[in-house]
Amino acid sequence: MTQFQGNFDNFGMDTISLAGPLKAKLQAIKNAGFTQVMLLARDLVGHPDGWRAAVQEVKDSGLRVTGFQVLRDFEGLSGHLHDYKVDIAKSMMEMCHALDCHVMLACSSTSTHATGDKDKLVQDLRKLAMLAIPMNIKIAFEALSWGRNINEFPQAWDIIAEADMPNLGLGFDSFHMFATKTPMEDLELLDPDKIFLVQLADFMWNEIKTVEERISTARTFRVFPGEGVHSDALAALVLKLHQLGYRGDYSFEVFNDDYQQMPLDVVARRAQKAALWLGEDVLRRSVPLPNALRLKRTG
Repeated sequence: MTQFQGNFDNFGMDTISLAGPLKAKLQAIKNAGFTQVMLLARDLVGHPDGWRAAVQEVKDSGLRVTGFQVLRDFEGLSGHLHDYKVDIAKSMMEMCHALDCHVMLACSSTSTHATGDKDKLVQDLRKLAMLAIPMNIKIAFEALSWGRNINEFPQAWDIIAEADMPNLGLGFDSFHMFATKTPMEDLELLDPDKIFLVQLADFMWNEIKTVEERISTARTFRVFPGEGVHSDALAALVLKLHQLGYRGDYSFEVFNDDYQQMPLDVVARRAQKAALWLGEDVLRRSVPLPNALRLKRTG
């Protein structure tokens, strides 16, 4: 196995970037040198032999599971809608726990049925965190940039801080920060120990002008760090998080329809290049230029 110098192991791939069956995705990710993988619930439930067989494939791969995603539209609902979402959350937690994964991602609600009452949002996220405690799972709450009531990470942080649960923290996605042009200075609000997951991606537009374009880009045309037009901002973001004291995982959250039409190993090598740039050039040498990539390897 090739060994990488620097901070390469801080970075992982998300299966969402790859086409094909789970086992092939895991092998491509491992062959590219990654030690961790971000999984979606449908990676498990879509397995032809059932979700427990999928769990075994993940364990057999030797890859550590960075996080499990994604619980949608949980907070702000009432009555039978709330009860329904609690059942969904419990089912996802069962799979997350079976994977020996300790982080489950929940994203801010986009439902028109969700209230904007802050006390209710706090109450619901506190309940979600309490449900996760017996399974030793942390809830990483992410602000979707098209969320109904929470669409920027400072808003998510405000709710998290008020809920005040030890296993409730922030899921941070660079795409949403850049899409909403949230100031980098707002990162100073955060407690680095309460950032449970950082997801990184770039995109090809300098500006996203409509919510519809934001959703479309997020779901179909993200690219790996270093491939888009926000390379300097991504480098500055990773350095800022490091300076604040964040030492957790980074996962490449790259939804891209074009990558779904490319061989798995080709896409995985693109992710590898991004991890080498950020892990070695940015975090290790503070050179925020993708074209300065130096593929230093030993072994």
